[in-house]
Amino acid sequence: MLKILKEIVHGQDEHLEIRYHKRFSTVIQFKNGVLKKGERKTLAGAGIRALVDGCWGFVATSDTDEKSLQKAAEEAIKVAREAAVLKKEKIEGLGKGQIAQGQFNLVESKTDEPDFGTKVSALQKADADIRAAGDDIIGSLVNYHVFQDSKIIVTSRGAEAEIEDQKSEIGMVAFGSSGDKQEMAQVSQGVTGGWSDLFARENLEQLTEKAVRIVRTKLKAGYARGGDYTVILDPRLVGVLAHEAIGHTVEADFVLSGSVVADKIGEKVASDLITMIDDGSEQGAGQILVDDEGTVSGGTVIIEKGILKNYLHSQETAHLFSTEPRGNARAFTYRDEPLIRMTNTFILPGQDELEDMIKGIENGYYLVGMDQGGQADATGEFMFGVQEGYRIKNGEIKEPVKGLTISGQAFDVLKSADALSNKFQMDLGAGYCGKMQPAKADAGGPYLRCRVKIGGQQGEEGQDE
Repeated sequence: MLKILKEIVHGQDEHLEIRYHKRFSTVIQFKNGVLKKGERKTLAGAGIRALVDGCWGFVATSDTDEKSLQKAAEEAIKVAREAAVLKKEKIEGLGKGQIAQGQFNLVESKTDEPDFGTKVSALQKADADIRAAGDDIIGSLVNYHVFQDSKIIVTSRGAEAEIEDQKSEIGMVAFGSSGDKQEMAQVSQGVTGGWSDLFARENLEQLTEKAVRIVRTKLKAGYARGGDYTVILDPRLVGVLAHEAIGHTVEADFVLSGSVVADKIGEKVASDLITMIDDGSEQGAGQILVDDEGTVSGGTVIIEKGILKNYLHSQETAHLFSTEPRGNARAFTYRDEPLIRMTNTFILPGQDELEDMIKGIENGYYLVGMDQGGQADATGEFMFGVQEGYRIKNGEIKEPVKGLTISGQAFDVLKSADALSNKFQMDLGAGYCGKMQPAKADAGGPYLRCRVKIGGQQGEEGQDE
């Protein structure tokens, strides 16, 4: 296939990018003891992009014989040429990062990878174990997903890359009931790698126990009283903040559309303690060695000691900003065009002990995990649900609270940061970024002490200050 793609690309006078992509995926899902999904699928084809007279043309095809690929390439060139007649703003050039050549493998050969039947049995037991925890646990859901990607990328700029990748993820939900109260708890993790990598941090038994513990804690918890508080965010919430509320604002396509950080390179946007990076070469579920434009992945320092340093780029936007792309142009399948996307996005750890960070709070909250999603926009404004909350009073963690949301302007929150733990964790591996098309991404950081607005329930169950 590599030879065929090279012949097609080098046989054309126009700029061409051909990306052959074969994906083998497995999904296993149990709900309340019933197997809801047991799927093994293969998706394969090629996405071909041509740049003619300052305009892109894109064609995708599932027919991957030489004749069909040649025809698709010619169609992409034709689409670009015809669109260029109508387009007023032309692409004047492409930034050039490190061009990928050779083999790039993220899949280690493992003899301990279970077969499909063994995985089904293990996940069925996990689903049953949740409901067997007690009469107060009334429902369960276990969802496992893995996909293996093989790609070949050839471009007119010299990229000739063969890529192997594998992403695995597990999610569990426990449903609980006590009297007239009902609650749910969800736990998840995801990695670049296979079955054993997925459960290296917490195994199936530990995840089921964790889900049950959280739902029981929520059943017993009261509600928080809303207001502005000093809080400690755990690494998962820090990752959500870094990805959703900060990361999207620095994607160059959003910057060009007028995001809150447009024209703010070199300005102070966060506390001196904050250094934030996006790096596809780091271990995590967002790890990629080569992006879908054939650029080798590398780290981008977004914020350095509170100063905004860089945006995230494709080759096209890198040229506009007179910089180099670092592997942030990504497509989910062969049918998708590359978009500017995050990979592993994280805040570097600090030097503080978590215990000392807690002791420094007179009246606040210790917040763990995300619950029921959230939202953020190009202004940096955000609101996220919190799965676990605990009151902090006079430097000690006290009773649990539930029904919390946190909100604010992300950069103001980072400016308020006055302590970062020396503990670090990448912790969004089961998540997908949903910017027009899915993308596997990861995010994390240390425990972070900052100021946020807490949304809670007013009334008899609300906690007094």
